Amino acid sequence: MSTPFPFTAVVGQDDLRLALLLNAVSPAVGGVLVRGEKGTAKSTAVRALSALMPEVDVVSGCRFSCDPDSPDPACPDGPHEPGAFASRPARMVELPVGASEDRLVGALDIERALAEGVKAFEPGLLADAHRGILYVDEVNLLHDHLVDLLLDAAAMGASYVEREGVSVRHASKFLLVGTMNPEEGELRPQLLDRFGLTVEVAASREPDQRVEVVRRRLAYDDDPAGFAARWADEEAAVRARIVGARELLPSVRLGDGALRQIAATCAAFEVDGMRADIVMARTATALAAWAGRTEVLAEDVRQAALLALPHRRRRNPFDAPGLDEDKLDETLEEFGGQDGDGPDGDDDPDPGPGGGPGGQPEPDDAPQGDGDAAARPEAGEGGEPQPSGSGAGEQQPARAAEPFRTKV
Repeated sequence: MSTPFPFTAVVGQDDLRLALLLNAVSPAVGGVLVRGEKGTAKSTAVRALSALMPEVDVVSGCRFSCDPDSPDPACPDGPHEPGAFASRPARMVELPVGASEDRLVGALDIERALAEGVKAFEPGLLADAHRGILYVDEVNLLHDHLVDLLLDAAAMGASYVEREGVSVRHASKFLLVGTMNPEEGELRPQLLDRFGLTVEVAASREPDQRVEVVRRRLAYDDDPAGFAARWADEEAAVRARIVGARELLPSVRLGDGALRQIAATCAAFEVDGMRADIVMARTATALAAWAGRTEVLAEDVRQAALLALPHRRRRNPFDAPGLDEDKLDETLEEFGGQDGDGPDGDDDPDPGPGGGPGGQPEPDDAPQGDGDAAARPEAGEGGEPQPSGSGAGEQQPARAAEPFRTKV
């Protein structure tokens, strides 16, 4: 097996690397679609991710990689007896553009099923990718019916095969990554929406960065194993960070304030349906875990919007991709600090006696007896940032330097 190019040695492409790492932390984010011109390290970064994925424990002898702690009760190779298991690296499975439906979902031996009454099932790529990565290069050239099957399995976490009245179901949960060159054609909008995140990549125009790209690539081609060894410490650090973020993820709290910002952002950019809201919530939670926090901040919501909304917003055919970041910042600022609790601790979001923004009193009506509030002039009650010109002692910028924090 050839040595993959180290993930941490990829030059630039920060958004691409972040999107892949967030899905490694939380596959529930829904995968990544990478769009960009040829020669921008799309495939290199995706293939390099497999070396960072933590090892998985599988039931010994199971062709469907069942988890020994919670085996699939409907596994075609089941039922599994507790005990025997083995550890192996997470798989990286590539789906060729010209693959058949049976190669993707698996094939049933109809003659044996009818003659012997057994479900003779040959697993496909969806079974091989379970608890690993499924990579589709040139996903925009894949047949539409295969894309539908692929995205349905990714959304449901299971694959169904039905032939001549015989059906087989098996678990199929994987990190879905697709790459494409827009010059070769676009994906249908309903298929775009099924990818959790989308990243636009382009080659750097900075000479120094381009020189470093060429230098590293030539060094890797001359001695792949030696080049990978020089990046082993960085790779191990990122792998350990992924493991730590996965363990922290269940403890991350997504407060009402962050949820309001997510909903307001999706409404402001007129996205269809509710999938964008759910993806943004999962992405913001993964961002907090990746940063080592148990609380989702406004900066997480902003980054989640930049990754989850560009391919979902309504735009004219000749509009540039991406989001209007000024509009995004205005929306986050407008709905920041509204966590569902009024200043008096109840659920009344109406303005206080002074009628200040976000239910905060005006400076003349500010409470004077709260020693903790006086010690933190930059924050209002509930940890909410004061608006500009609130009389807190120093001028606050229009975009608050202090990140939004939800109420504990």
